[in-house]
Amino acid sequence: MQEEEATINMTPMLDVVFIMLIFFIVTSSFIKEAGIEVQKPEAQTAVKKERTSLLIAISRDNQIWIDRRQVDRASLKPIVEQLYAENPKGAVVIQADRESNAETVMAVVEAVRDAGVQEVAVAAEEED
Repeated sequence: MQEEEATINMTPMLDVVFIMLIFFIVTSSFIKEAGIEVQKPEAQTAVKKERTSLLIAISRDNQIWIDRRQVDRASLKPIVEQLYAENPKGAVVIQADRESNAETVMAVVEAVRDAGVQEVAVAAEEED
Protein backbone atom coordinates (compact mmCIF):
# COMPACT_ATOMS: atom_id res chain seq x y z
CA MET A 1 0.00 0.00 0.00
CA GLN A 2 1.42 3.39 -1.06
CA GLU A 3 1.18 6.41 1.17
CA GLU A 4 -0.18 9.54 -0.43
CA GLU A 5 1.22 12.85 0.65
CA ALA A 6 -1.49 15.24 1.86
CA THR A 7 -1.32 18.70 0.25
CA ILE A 8 -3.49 21.74 0.43
CA ASN A 9 -4.57 23.24 -2.85
CA MET A 10 -3.95 27.01 -2.58
CA THR A 11 -5.41 27.95 -5.97
CA PRO A 12 -8.98 28.76 -4.80
CA MET A 13 -7.70 30.92 -1.96
CA LEU A 14 -5.40 32.87 -4.30
CA ASP A 15 -8.28 33.40 -6.71
CA VAL A 16 -10.38 34.90 -3.93
CA VAL A 17 -7.52 37.15 -2.79
CA PHE A 18 -6.93 38.48 -6.30
CA ILE A 19 -10.65 39.12 -6.83
CA MET A 20 -10.79 41.05 -3.54
CA LEU A 21 -7.71 43.05 -4.54
CA ILE A 22 -9.27 44.00 -7.87
CA PHE A 23 -12.53 44.94 -6.11
CA PHE A 24 -10.77 47.29 -3.67
CA ILE A 25 -8.70 48.93 -6.41
CA VAL A 26 -11.74 49.55 -8.59
CA THR A 27 -13.95 50.90 -5.80
CA SER A 28 -11.39 53.13 -4.11
CA SER A 29 -11.31 56.84 -4.85
CA PHE A 30 -8.07 58.73 -5.12
CA ILE A 31 -7.76 62.32 -3.95
CA LYS A 32 -5.30 64.58 -5.72
CA GLU A 33 -3.57 66.51 -2.95
CA ALA A 34 -2.50 70.10 -3.42
CA GLY A 35 1.02 69.69 -2.09
CA ILE A 36 1.46 72.74 0.15
CA GLU A 37 0.17 73.86 3.54
CA VAL A 38 -2.02 76.96 3.66
CA GLN A 39 -3.47 78.99 6.52
CA LYS A 40 -7.19 78.76 5.78
CA PRO A 41 -9.52 81.54 6.91
CA GLU A 42 -12.04 80.83 9.66
CA ALA A 43 -15.79 80.74 9.02
CA GLN A 44 -18.82 80.03 11.19
CA THR A 45 -20.57 78.25 8.34
CA ALA A 46 -17.71 75.84 7.54
CA VAL A 47 -19.00 72.37 6.60
CA LYS A 48 -16.97 69.21 6.00
CA LYS A 49 -17.06 67.98 2.37
CA GLU A 50 -17.37 64.20 2.02
CA ARG A 51 -16.71 63.70 -1.70
CA THR A 52 -13.53 65.51 -2.63
CA SER A 53 -11.62 64.46 -5.71
CA LEU A 54 -9.28 67.38 -6.32
CA LEU A 55 -7.60 69.87 -4.01
CA ILE A 56 -6.23 73.13 -5.41
CA ALA A 57 -4.07 75.24 -3.10
CA ILE A 58 -3.29 78.93 -3.42
CA SER A 59 -0.26 80.04 -1.40
CA ARG A 60 0.18 83.39 0.34
CA ASP A 61 2.19 84.67 -2.65
CA ASN A 62 -0.64 83.59 -5.06
CA GLN A 63 1.03 80.48 -6.46
CA ILE A 64 -1.41 77.77 -7.58
CA TRP A 65 -0.60 74.15 -6.64
CA ILE A 66 -2.24 70.92 -7.81
CA ASP A 67 -0.99 67.41 -7.09
CA ARG A 68 2.26 68.62 -5.47
CA ARG A 69 3.31 70.79 -8.42
CA GLN A 70 3.01 74.45 -9.19
CA VAL A 71 0.64 75.39 -12.02
CA ASP A 72 0.19 78.68 -13.88
CA ARG A 73 -3.23 80.17 -14.63
CA ALA A 74 -3.08 79.39 -18.35
CA SER A 75 -2.67 75.64 -17.83
CA LEU A 76 -5.12 75.39 -14.92
CA LYS A 77 -8.27 74.63 -16.98
CA PRO A 78 -6.83 71.69 -19.00
CA ILE A 79 -5.28 70.15 -15.88
CA VAL A 80 -8.56 70.39 -13.97
CA GLU A 81 -10.45 68.90 -16.94
CA GLN A 82 -8.08 65.93 -17.07
CA LEU A 83 -8.06 65.26 -13.30
CA TYR A 84 -11.83 65.74 -12.99
CA ALA A 85 -12.42 63.28 -15.84
CA GLU A 86 -10.65 60.62 -13.75
CA ASN A 87 -13.16 61.07 -10.88
CA PRO A 88 -16.24 63.03 -12.02
CA LYS A 89 -18.34 62.26 -8.92
CA GLY A 90 -16.20 64.26 -6.53
CA ALA A 91 -15.95 67.95 -5.81
CA VAL A 92 -13.12 70.41 -6.27
CA VAL A 93 -11.97 72.16 -3.10
CA ILE A 94 -9.89 75.33 -3.29
CA GLN A 95 -7.60 75.84 -0.29
CA ALA A 96 -6.69 79.53 -0.38
CA ASP A 97 -4.29 81.02 2.15
CA ARG A 98 -5.79 83.87 4.17
CA GLU A 99 -3.15 86.23 2.79
CA SER A 100 -3.73 85.24 -0.85
CA ASN A 101 -5.26 87.65 -3.33
CA ALA A 102 -9.04 87.49 -3.92
CA GLU A 103 -8.39 88.03 -7.64
CA THR A 104 -6.36 84.82 -7.78
CA VAL A 105 -9.06 82.88 -5.92
CA MET A 106 -11.74 84.11 -8.33
CA ALA A 107 -9.55 83.28 -11.36
CA VAL A 108 -9.15 79.71 -10.05
CA VAL A 109 -12.91 79.39 -9.41
CA GLU A 110 -13.66 80.61 -12.94
CA ALA A 111 -11.11 78.21 -14.48
CA VAL A 112 -12.60 75.29 -12.52
CA ARG A 113 -16.12 76.21 -13.63
CA ASP A 114 -14.94 76.60 -17.25
CA ALA A 115 -13.49 73.08 -16.98
CA GLY A 116 -17.03 71.76 -16.44
CA VAL A 117 -16.95 71.26 -12.67
CA GLN A 118 -20.22 72.28 -11.02
CA GLU A 119 -19.36 71.51 -7.39
CA VAL A 120 -16.65 73.94 -6.25
CA ALA A 121 -15.94 74.80 -2.61
CA VAL A 122 -13.49 77.08 -0.83
CA ALA A 123 -11.89 75.51 2.26
CA ALA A 124 -12.13 77.22 5.66
CA GLU A 125 -11.38 76.37 9.28
CA GLU A 126 -14.27 76.10 11.72
CA GLU A 127 -14.40 78.88 14.30
CA ASP A 128 -14.17 77.79 17.91
